[in-house]
Amino acid sequence: MTDDTRVTLVTGGGTGIGAAVARLLLDAGEAVAVTGRREERLHAFAKELGEPERLLTLPGNAADHADVSGAVDAVLARFGRLDAVVANAGYATHDTVADGDPAGWTDMVLTNVLGPALLIRASVDALRRSGGRIVLVGSVAGFVPTPGNLYGATKYAVTGLAENTRRQVTEWGIGVTLIAPGRVETPFWDGRDVTSLGHMLTAEQIAGSVVWALGQPHGVDVNTVVVRPLGQPN
Repeated sequence: MTDDTRVTLVTGGGTGIGAAVARLLLDAGEAVAVTGRREERLHAFAKELGEPERLLTLPGNAADHADVSGAVDAVLARFGRLDAVVANAGYATHDTVADGDPAGWTDMVLTNVLGPALLIRASVDALRRSGGRIVLVGSVAGFVPTPGNLYGATKYAVTGLAENTRRQVTEWGIGVTLIAPGRVETPFWDGRDVTSLGHMLTAEQIAGSVVWALGQPHGVDVNTVVVRPLGQPN
């Protein structure tokens, strides 16, 4: 890679939207680091791509401060710079506050809300030096309330985090974009019947929106992009 090769760190990058983002960036000749909890999944992803030198895989928990800070340090040690971060790690327990199992809620809230905040904190100094960008992957659920949806509440928090972050870092030359997808065909839906949901977007289509936001000209800050499949009314 050259000294001006863009370097992006993607959390939850082993599957789904994160993996699709990494593929697009690598295809464009850029350098990418991806994190994920399952080391074997990251190894499989790297092997699938032919283990390119411009790909760095970093096992770790997106909601753990030491893991996130260590990932940023590893990127800087390997590539010498960091130009963008994509806070993509997240998941849903698919239950409600009235009848769900609280045992799963803590991890979901920490991953979906604390995780992006930790990534911002760990990367902001490097992004300030590079005039870089932050992309937070939110959800339509962070704009449209649905009954009892705690996952949606975590995504409302991400919506607020994106704007709160923008207001602080814009004077430092850092761009902030919230990408809020509607229904997407990803492992998010594993084990659930989605036949009634209608047409869904692909992970590659949302990845295209992420990469588009990352590629905006210097001085342009696109802040909120909501992407729904045609036919999704809410």
